[in-house]
Amino acid sequence: MDVPLWPDQNVESVGVIETGRLSLRRLNADDAEFILELLNEPPFIQNIGDRGVRTPADAALYILNGPVASYEKHGFGLYLVELKASRVPIGICGFLKRDFLDDADIGFAFLQRFWSQGYAHEAASAVMQHGRNVLGLKRILAVTAPDNPSSVRLLAKIGLRFDKMIGTPGAEEPGRLFTSDAP
Repeated sequence: MDVPLWPDQNVESVGVIETGRLSLRRLNADDAEFILELLNEPPFIQNIGDRGVRTPADAALYILNGPVASYEKHGFGLYLVELKASRVPIGICGFLKRDFLDDADIGFAFLQRFWSQGYAHEAASAVMQHGRNVLGLKRILAVTAPDNPSSVRLLAKIGLRFDKMIGTPGAEEPGRLFTSDAP
């Protein structure tokens, strides 16, 4: 498989956050097959959107142009979530900085076979703590599809509250904006 390489690729695999059961680290080209699977699961497409990633090369470009570019520009991005004991990748969780939002927002997605086991809550709680204590984020946002009750429940558990409905680029209907505090 031909995948793009980028500077300091070995640095990309350094762990960022650890919890009792999980390790979160920066994504790299070796994660392309996992990202291809995750981005093409029906719940990802329904709740987040179709990213048009259809091949391992597409997935590598998605990693390079999304998370890796964010690490370089903002010092944060989406991280790969792995089971600590087995190193099996189960999802992504981290921060995004979107042009249409004033502050960073938390994002997450997990393979459906790992739902309802507390992994998303464990990862998102650790990411929130990392955002405040390490990255110095004062206010953290989140955006969900209007009909995504699982994400709404998780956001409430990690301390975010519904603020308002907002239009998001490329979405057919407004999304729900959540916030951790007032600006």
